[in-house]
Amino acid sequence: MQPMLASFEQPARHWTQGLDRRFALLWALLWALLWALISRLAFAGRCDNTGATRERIQPVPMAKILPLADAVEEVVRDGDKVAFEGFTHLIPYAAGHEAIRQQRKDLTLVRMTPDLLYDQLIGVGAALKMIFSWGGNPGVGSLHRFRDAYEQGWPRPLEIEEHSHAAMANAYEAGAAGLPFAVFRGYRGAELASVNPSIKSVTCPYTGEQLATVPAMKLDSAVVHAQRADREGNVMLEGIVGVQKEAVLAAKRALVTVEEIVDDLGLRSYNACVLPHWTITAVAYVPGGAHPSYAQGHYKRDNAFYEAWDPIARERDTFTAWVKENILEKGPEAFARFART
Repeated sequence: MQPMLASFEQPARHWTQGLDRRFALLWALLWALLWALISRLAFAGRCDNTGATRERIQPVPMAKILPLADAVEEVVRDGDKVAFEGFTHLIPYAAGHEAIRQQRKDLTLVRMTPDLLYDQLIGVGAALKMIFSWGGNPGVGSLHRFRDAYEQGWPRPLEIEEHSHAAMANAYEAGAAGLPFAVFRGYRGAELASVNPSIKSVTCPYTGEQLATVPAMKLDSAVVHAQRADREGNVMLEGIVGVQKEAVLAAKRALVTVEEIVDDLGLRSYNACVLPHWTITAVAYVPGGAHPSYAQGHYKRDNAFYEAWDPIARERDTFTAWVKENILEKGPEAFARFART
């Protein structure tokens, strides 16, 4: 019987030895794949067309949560093409006032609807040029400091570049998408192209239709206000959001002032817009920072202030005195009394 048993045991031993080898080979293959994956994450993995290895992948930085003065100093610089955006709602007044206190100069101001904040920036001599599609004190009248700078050169001459709303919105979209220009149906029958050489046209290669073009709005810095941010720097805007999202995405650096900083952004309305932290350079907690405009869910528009601005801004002396008392001699904490009123 022993030879017969031996004949059964020998094939079984060979089969288990083969299984051990296959298992070891599979285990080694899994480790090789894991190591390749780790290497892929640590390095870009491919070479460019010069044969140079790509740089090591860096973690995406979170937005810095900073005091307003530090945030403005980091984001808004002399000579910037900058947008303090807000379409009636969430206009970043506190940040604009901080830029005035820091004596920013030679700015190219960009905004679809420049109103009181840009009147103030122009009136203190911070602006070299303004790119816009409508300018005025909504429901009241002219921006007197804007008109004085453009018409009389006080406190310094101001260059302007005027567009339609549609052109500005499309230019922001193109800047946010990294495109060189925006194309759209517009300016038909309008005379702006005769005074604005940046307005051009192209023929659609598919239909032959003549379409308007404007350069993409590429910003050095963008400043917006929002309802809340979480502690990683993700930001949520609700209500009328205008082109704030596009302005942030079109900018090299972005600052968002917020009404509150929370652990979680929480429930959001159907039109809420969330800006991820990697699109933002700095976040500053400034409750009330959009006054005299409004922040949905926090405070209403201060219509009385817009009416009061007209006589303040009409004369150079009254304007200068107001700036000294309400901007230069105060800080962002002055806005807190307007929060949730």
